[in-house]
Amino acid sequence: MPSPSLARNIAAHAERQPSLTALVHNDERLTYGELAELVALLSERLRAADLPDDRPVCIPARKDPATVALMLAAFGRPLVVLAPSAELGEEALDRICRQARVSARLSATADGTLTVVAQSGDEAAAEGFARPEAAAARLILTTSGSTGTPKLVPIGTDAFDTFAAWAVEEFGITARDGSLSYAPLNFDLALLDVWTFLGAGARVVLVDREKAADGAHLRGLLADGTVSFVQGVPLLYRLLTEGAGNAEGAEGAGAVHEAVRDVVLTGDAVPRELLGRTAESFPRARFHNVYGCTETNDSFLHPVDPPTAHERHGRIPIGRPLPGVEAVVLDDEGRPLTGAGSGELAVHTPFQTAGYLQESLNPDVFTVREGGRVFYRTGDIVTRDTDGLYVLEGRSDWQVKVRGVRTNLQEVEAVLAGHPDVEEAAVVALPDPEAGVRLHARLTKRAGTRLNSLALRSYAGANLPRHAIPSSVRISELPLPRTSTGKPDRNKIKEEISA
Repeated sequence: MPSPSLARNIAAHAERQPSLTALVHNDERLTYGELAELVALLSERLRAADLPDDRPVCIPARKDPATVALMLAAFGRPLVVLAPSAELGEEALDRICRQARVSARLSATADGTLTVVAQSGDEAAAEGFARPEAAAARLILTTSGSTGTPKLVPIGTDAFDTFAAWAVEEFGITARDGSLSYAPLNFDLALLDVWTFLGAGARVVLVDREKAADGAHLRGLLADGTVSFVQGVPLLYRLLTEGAGNAEGAEGAGAVHEAVRDVVLTGDAVPRELLGRTAESFPRARFHNVYGCTETNDSFLHPVDPPTAHERHGRIPIGRPLPGVEAVVLDDEGRPLTGAGSGELAVHTPFQTAGYLQESLNPDVFTVREGGRVFYRTGDIVTRDTDGLYVLEGRSDWQVKVRGVRTNLQEVEAVLAGHPDVEEAAVVALPDPEAGVRLHARLTKRAGTRLNSLALRSYAGANLPRHAIPSSVRISELPLPRTSTGKPDRNKIKEEISA
């Protein structure tokens, strides 16, 4: 597993509570005893495969119990596991396998059948990439790859143990709890809602990726009252509450899930109206806004009071640094700001990676500051107020100039999403020979409304400066296209324009 202590914990749970449910996937349930048996079987078959100890294996991160068991077996070997998205294209998959010096690609089925496909070595492709060692990190995650080949991010064993200890204490996780694991298994959110929960002897409900857009299915996973913890991007909460408040409604919409004790918001900003619907669905839950990234894991936390969450800053703050986390705000010259101000966020956390496998990428983003501590430059623009509360303003690469005026795409999105007939909004920048760039908005209107581009432009004109008004708008009843992690897929939105 991501650490030896996690391996020991899961083995102990299987011995002490073999009949308790460990994993739920569709109609399949595995107890801790059954999970341990499957891990043991796959471990034997891994030994028989005679894989080299000094090269990682690749296990595409399919969201099912067999893949979880296979990863546990490989961790215990110990082998380093590269866990890319199961939807990654063959060309990109082959490239990162060669870069990481992978010896084989592995997959497993529920009956313990192990498939091993040898991966030839390629030192030329791996030149400039560090050799991962199981003693330091047993799991390699990947970034989204939205700007090209995914970056390879080793998750340190000590870093994971420190993070899991914090999460168990912060959220009070025990063997009586259960998590709804919505994000893909290769996403860093799984470090909490899969591996940390298994380490605590709790139940993990794995959302089948084929059913991840089915709101009725998602609500059904919460119906038996065994899930106490829900974590996800705004898309998850839209699906869980879709149809609530509409005359037509949707089957199960507006369902109340009183067993859920903790709701974690992560990823994109949650609009006021969606937060209100979500609060009604989880009336007994504590709400938290969590900020982090693959390179650092969670690093900020903010307790959310749904009725007042947007009042002070117009959006939900990311909060304050977690215990042991140091944060600095950098100006345009890379110098730390003191007191209140806006700039790029850099963090040093006890949970962060030691660096990308591709060593040439590290100097620009992993910078050494006072005392020899390494800070990660997130590329996110934040504002720190006079009380030390941090608010995420957007990505540094989402700051564009329209006719020479700096414009924040996320701020434009937030204004458009504030229209009562708009369910969600995304704004992209397109090249323009006169303005430098022009803005295009892709909107999903709320069911039963008659929103049109004229009404939207009138609203934008009343609420945005002239340079920030999108020059083109597409309004649809269809949801925004999404990446595998549930965030708006801005590349696909651009492709829609030329289609």
